[in-house]
Amino acid sequence: MLMYFYILKSPREMSKPGITSLHQALRRSFVSLESNQKVWEGVLTECSPLMVSLGNLAEQLRALSNVRISSTPLRDFPDLEDRLRFKLLQATDIVLGKLNEKMSSLQSVRDAIGNQVSAVLQLYEQNADIMDLLAVTERSATTPSVADMLEWLQDAERHYRQQFLRRKTLLQTLRADDLSLLESAPNRWKSLESGSAEGHITDTLCKVSFFMESQ
Repeated sequence: MLMYFYILKSPREMSKPGITSLHQALRRSFVSLESNQKVWEGVLTECSPLMVSLGNLAEQLRALSNVRISSTPLRDFPDLEDRLRFKLLQATDIVLGKLNEKMSSLQSVRDAIGNQVSAVLQLYEQNADIMDLLAVTERSATTPSVADMLEWLQDAERHYRQQFLRRKTLLQTLRADDLSLLESAPNRWKSLESGSAEGHITDTLCKVSFFMESQ
């Protein structure tokens, strides 16, 4: 008479394959976050002098509008005002074009982070049925819990998504013929900075530094 024995796996053993896959995906996500954070910061650094230039051009256009060239020694050059205005507007359009190019770089960062986070969340959902609560919330000295890391990634994704939308919206309001908006643009751009959120992301990367290096 044949007898069959079934070995029941413990919840921890059943969770192990899913956790291993998740850890691999989480490492890739944090590596991507770290590299893209540097790209994001670099692009914003490049935007700063462009915003300053935009404000300066707006001030020059304002000054040109306020001066009466016909009452100055330059009145012998009747088309001078139009020529100056054309050059200033042309320079303004060039700066706005460069800023829009920078927005394309910021969009690439937003998309890269968003895609990584979506992929790891999808993997979690696919394995949720075989992972018990302890496996998801368990942490060690070098490895944060899966639950914590998923939350940190979602916080980072939300930050860059919102930051991109706010900066894009600001740029879309700017026109070369609207001096008030151009003059206020540098301060409004700077007001969008979120040091606390960026600091939180940097702290997160410190918390997962050992985890990222482990295999």
